[in-house]
Amino acid sequence: MPKKSQAPAFTPAIIPGTIPSPETFTDGLPLPKIIVFDLDYTLWPFWVDTHVTPPLKAKDNNTKSVDRIGESFTFYPDVPSILLSAKSTPPHPITLATASRTSAPDLATTLLKQLHLPPSLATTAPSSSSSSSSKAPAGKRAYDIFDYMQIFPGDKKTHFQRIQKACGVAFEEMLFFDDERRNRNVESLGVVFWEVPSGVSRAEVDRGVWEWRRRKGREAKET
Repeated sequence: MPKKSQAPAFTPAIIPGTIPSPETFTDGLPLPKIIVFDLDYTLWPFWVDTHVTPPLKAKDNNTKSVDRIGESFTFYPDVPSILLSAKSTPPHPITLATASRTSAPDLATTLLKQLHLPPSLATTAPSSSSSSSSKAPAGKRAYDIFDYMQIFPGDKKTHFQRIQKACGVAFEEMLFFDDERRNRNVESLGVVFWEVPSGVSRAEVDRGVWEWRRRKGREAKET
């Protein structure tokens, strides 16, 4: 899927408490031990090494960053709630990682440090699954919510091999969201790949988790 030749318009900041967590995070069925995300056109709608003109400066309570020519950059709308709800999922948090092949790793890291997850964002499961809600950590940097980060050019199998070496979790317990089909080659390791051509959303996370469950034969509750 071709990408836009210029940086897309800024996405308005999330109104706290308006985006529910993915249903699969609270339905009581098995979840991957690690969920891994690409960055460009997966967590945010741009190529950081192409569309961003450094330096970057955080704006609007760290809900966006602005580059040298005044362009604004932030996450896709559902992303902050997804990341926060992954860390508040009972009975234990989901481990999160990034696997990006950008040629501007320092710039991507800077952006992850500047973008904060809204301090008053409440992640709530749909009423059909649960009536309770959990409060998100206050003013948490997106950078700090990831347990493992691999950001460098190259074959993403290398990214996953490094993640696996660092955490010790089997590849079969990993789910990967990426917008580029070529990165499906990580499935040769045992990782489940879910393509998100329009970026990560709550619905795409649910579809990816269900595919992981189907592929691993784990579609029922486990004791």
